[in-house]
Amino acid sequence: MKTYVTKPADIRAEWWVVDATGQNLGRLASRIAQILRGKHKPYFDPSQDCGDYVIVINAEKVAVHPRHLDQKIYYRHSGYPGGLKEIPLRRMLQTHPERVIQKAVWGMLPKNRLGRRMLKKLKVYAGPEHPHQAQQPKPLPL
Repeated sequence: MKTYVTKPADIRAEWWVVDATGQNLGRLASRIAQILRGKHKPYFDPSQDCGDYVIVINAEKVAVHPRHLDQKIYYRHSGYPGGLKEIPLRRMLQTHPERVIQKAVWGMLPKNRLGRRMLKKLKVYAGPEHPHQAQQPKPLPL
């Protein structure tokens, strides 16, 4: 038997569109991360970017447990002493709902050059409209 090695010419990227309305945040992010990595394809190779593009619409309507709205905190640091910023999930959903999904998906991707390249294939929009009609995305069955 011979081991098949995926070549970059064999990789075909497709476009998928996901409606986040009423979807559980963690389950949605997990499915999106699988598609971005390409684990659903028969020629999956963990050392190559063989995943697809994913468009997420209605990010502001994603479902989260009510307790998490106040208990889940997003942190960032300015780099200066005392520069730690805390933003609860409730405020993040009001101001930047697309970042909530991006951060959840990033937590499920590899933390290296390949993972950063995969994350660039994720397009998240707060409302129902997106500018990627020319790619003819297919609805992703969840």
